[in-house]
Amino acid sequence: MMRALLALLWLCVGAGAWAQPPGAAPASATMGSKNFTESVVLGEIGAGLGRQSDTVVRHRRQLGGTRIVWRALLGGEIDAYPEYTGTLAQELLRMPDADIDALRAELRRRGLRMTAPLGFDNSYALGMRAAHARELGIRSIGDLRDHPGLRFGFGNEFMQRADGWPGLRAAYRLPQSANGLDHDLAYRGLANGAIDVTDLYRTDAEIPYYDIVVLEDDRGFFPGYEAVFLYREDLVQRAPRWVEALEDMAGRIDATTMQRLNARVKLDGEAESAVAADWLGVDAPQGVGHWPRLWQRTREHLALVGISLGLALLVALPLGVFAARRPRAGQVVLTLTGLLQTLPSLAVFVFMIPLFGIGAWPAIAALFLYSLLPIVRNTHAGLTGIPRDLRETAAAIGLRPSTRLWRIELPLALRTILAGIKTAAVINVGTATLGALIGAGGYGQSILAGIRLDDIGLILEGAVPAALLALAAQGAFELIERVLTPRGLRLAARR
Repeated sequence: MMRALLALLWLCVGAGAWAQPPGAAPASATMGSKNFTESVVLGEIGAGLGRQSDTVVRHRRQLGGTRIVWRALLGGEIDAYPEYTGTLAQELLRMPDADIDALRAELRRRGLRMTAPLGFDNSYALGMRAAHARELGIRSIGDLRDHPGLRFGFGNEFMQRADGWPGLRAAYRLPQSANGLDHDLAYRGLANGAIDVTDLYRTDAEIPYYDIVVLEDDRGFFPGYEAVFLYREDLVQRAPRWVEALEDMAGRIDATTMQRLNARVKLDGEAESAVAADWLGVDAPQGVGHWPRLWQRTREHLALVGISLGLALLVALPLGVFAARRPRAGQVVLTLTGLLQTLPSLAVFVFMIPLFGIGAWPAIAALFLYSLLPIVRNTHAGLTGIPRDLRETAAAIGLRPSTRLWRIELPLALRTILAGIKTAAVINVGTATLGALIGAGGYGQSILAGIRLDDIGLILEGAVPAALLALAAQGAFELIERVLTPRGLRLAARR
């Protein structure tokens, strides 16, 4: 009897929690998008649908590449994002011959769902300047075999994907090599003749703008890439009206419409949120002004640098002292921290995602690791550089090791230690801009958006404050050094 009463109570409470009676707080959810314009526009359309369905939808835009956004969805850090069936089949689920029903079944096994296609296919393609292609008589990808001297430049993600350059090269037996670069920069390289062939998305606004010819995929290598929304299965209970609105998007956007929306952002300079709102027929959300946006980015950047540097100080200073006191073990410490510094910074940021998810914390963890070497090395160098006779004198007068460390050795090594902290701070300010690739915010967010939109103003909005912050950090630590260094040591340093 008691079990039945508890079950009934649970059902009543559970039903009341998500039924959203009149006057209840609106549901909330998070939309994600990849780091290219079409994904951001579709993400804004999805967020706009949330506003129409009384759901508070936060849009975490341009989070990075496919794998980063996919992990964020699986981990529950976002609730939905726009994707393509070809990417699902080839890259994420590794089911190259699967139809939509098979993809849906596999997604359900992972706690995910997929809407019906939105109405356009944005498959990969290769492109050349039309005049150059006519001059060489190239119409299809197969024709490229006869021109081994052509320079290929592909987006970085295309260079690694199973449905990208490795598979394409093998399928067509192409003799050329290729270099990776940012997808948006590739168009400019094509236009100025720096490269001859690049990868395209068929709805890219730059195709007609730069007079690019799309080469025929004569072997049918590229699968269909129908646009869809992926979302977490529990969203059906948490925000049912938003899910219904996403599902109702089926067949509403054709390829011409999508290319036009992309062009309004990429070529006409309109904001993605305004373009999406106009297409939906709703009022655009009020944009954040330049100065409030700059202040927000500054706070985010300071948090990334300050927290990571503070944590590094707590670990690196004791490690540096240990390395100085225990020479053999100290060499191991210096070697390990040196190895961390040799790892590519972007790789370290991505390696932290499985541990911390997306956002600020993986970026902080990566910056923490990069801060260790300068502080450990300079602490070690400062302590081991103290003249031996001074250390022996301190020991001879009976000072305890801890007293010698705090009263003699650390003050003498202070200038060198602070130089290491200053180096770590300056490095962190610059490296923290990469955190925008995994949703950490900061000045890198403006830089990435500027690169994507070919907007020098946006790039400078991130780059100039980052440079000024680095200079400010350097000046602040020089002031700290002046204040903390005992007067006698300052006088000695001037002689």
